[in-house]
Amino acid sequence: MGLKEIQVKVLDNDLEKAMRILKKKIQNDGLFKRLKLKKSYEKPSEYKRRKQREALRRQRIAAAKAARYRR
Repeated sequence: MGLKEIQVKVLDNDLEKAMRILKKKIQNDGLFKRLKLKKSYEKPSEYKRRKQREALRRQRIAAAKAARYRR
């Protein structure tokens, strides 16, 4: 995965709002999740299981979206 540049502009010296926006952007980018996974060692079997769960979740979301548009 390549690194993406994340920028947040501070308007009217409202630092709290800028920090909330930055946190949201980082969360949507998945950086927090990647950092949490890299914090400790993950066994290969756990890695495979996690990847499989993520794939199933993506499939369920895609199926739900497809069902919603069929109506």
